[in-house]
Amino acid sequence: MSEQAFNQFVDTTENAFDQAVVQGSDHELFISSYLSGHFSLVVAKALTQANYCLANLDRAMQQSLSDAFANNELDPADQQQVLALWQQLLTQGR
Repeated sequence: MSEQAFNQFVDTTENAFDQAVVQGSDHELFISSYLSGHFSLVVAKALTQANYCLANLDRAMQQSLSDAFANNELDPADQQQVLALWQQLLTQGR
């Protein structure tokens, strides 16, 4: 993936998070905000390393979320919603 395509994916994903603020329910906002925090950290690391690979970004996101879930940060239902939202955003970005 080119740097430009990677940046476009990041912009599109961040816009989706912003839309949850405007149009989402309180719970959708919670799920989106939670995922956005992980996304921001993983993207910052990818950009620092000039790693513009979407597959690597997905692996890093999955690891970040897995680590957080192992620490019981969310209940299982919310975990599934976070993972589903990530998969939706990832699919839209491909």
